Amino acid sequence: MRQIEGAAVLTAADMRAVEQAAFEQGDSAAAMMRRAGQACAAAIRRLSAGSEVLVLCGPGNNGGDGYVIAATLAADGHPVRVAALGTPGSDVAQQARAGWVGPVETLHDTAPAPVLVDALFGIGLSHPLDPAIAQALLVLIAAARLTIAIDLPSGVDTDSGALLGCPAPADITLALGALKPAHLLQPAASHCGAVRLLDIGVSAPDTMQVVAAPALPMPGPHSHKFNRGMVAIVRGRMAGAAELAAAAAMHAGSGYVALLGSTIPAAPHALVRRKLNDESLGDPRIGALVVGPGLGRDDDMRATLERALATDHSLVVDGDALHLVTPEQLRARGGQMILTPHAGEFDALFGSSDAGKLDRARAAAQASGATIVFKGADTVVASPDGRARLAPAASNWLSTAGSGDVLAGAIAACLAAGLDPLGAAAAGVWLHGEAARRCGPAFIADDLACALGPARAAVAGAVPPR
Repeated sequence: MRQIEGAAVLTAADMRAVEQAAFEQGDSAAAMMRRAGQACAAAIRRLSAGSEVLVLCGPGNNGGDGYVIAATLAADGHPVRVAALGTPGSDVAQQARAGWVGPVETLHDTAPAPVLVDALFGIGLSHPLDPAIAQALLVLIAAARLTIAIDLPSGVDTDSGALLGCPAPADITLALGALKPAHLLQPAASHCGAVRLLDIGVSAPDTMQVVAAPALPMPGPHSHKFNRGMVAIVRGRMAGAAELAAAAAMHAGSGYVALLGSTIPAAPHALVRRKLNDESLGDPRIGALVVGPGLGRDDDMRATLERALATDHSLVVDGDALHLVTPEQLRARGGQMILTPHAGEFDALFGSSDAGKLDRARAAAQASGATIVFKGADTVVASPDGRARLAPAASNWLSTAGSGDVLAGAIAACLAAGLDPLGAAAAGVWLHGEAARRCGPAFIADDLACALGPARAAVAGAVPPR
């Protein structure tokens, strides 16, 4: 088992394509199932600490994995029982069933066990879980000390993270070969418990990955405030929002941060305050320009946004600015842009939809030509070229006023430091989550901005200074 940071994330179709490619290279479905089941059995044996294990096997290949798990545990002398939901439907699952020589109980009549293994559906479910099956499963989960899901808990949609009926919550989910979107997207992610990745001998592409600790530039002997990255932030109607973004950019490593639209000296004195005019907006040293935090939505602020869009700077567009622009305007503008909408801002800019968050973020990136950071209890980062990064769960205490302004500043610092938009967005999301972890409970956005410093110090500088 290994931690999931940086791991590949595959949709159900992507996973099947990876498996098919392995078969074309001479692998077999039976060998792959054997590897998956044996890897799961090794993890379950350690986690169960000698307690009896009840393996629930479904009719598909997830159930086939379950039979291999049970047979492997039994061969090692571990107490194990099997309960099934019907007979295996595929040849490879039937072969796995033949390898289990013990009795097979029925799901509805089986007795509980201290350790429950859910190998009913995995990534194969596309319709709501039958209520009778869900009820039987929930009874067994309630009686178990530990519930382990194989690949995915039964009752969640693999690609969208939606709940299919009444899902079966797991304490631990063993992901096979790669992470799936449902491991990271809400509400399914909250039903997965701790997710651990098992190697089953397949090679997964890295187009979509879990957000990981970034490699960020560290100052060297030739560094100065400007080549470390200059961030400029447009001050709007609510000055505090822009100041939070500015503080975040400073603590996230920017060498020079300017607040445009305010000239009154105030702490922190390291923040440069300049008038908002053509000269300050046109400063060629600006590595990233942030517009939108606390901006306001009146005609004057719309004109301010248009001035920012008219520059050739790399942009981070947040907050109110997302209500004052269209995807067509952004695509026509071109250049490096990162948009950071929460759900309401996303709907205002791109329209509402019942599609999954990942699909919506990718479509928005293509429509706008910008990298999208679709924020929330789960966060999806999507690039116009189709690449994506999914963030693992962060602190629920991030649901506080100003935390989005802090994220915008952190992303801008990474963008000004020279990272590409997808890398800068993912790095900012990671720093934001790590800062929240370090803050503990009941923090405010000011605390979060300050905690970006220790979070930034925690990552190694694998990128050489410019």
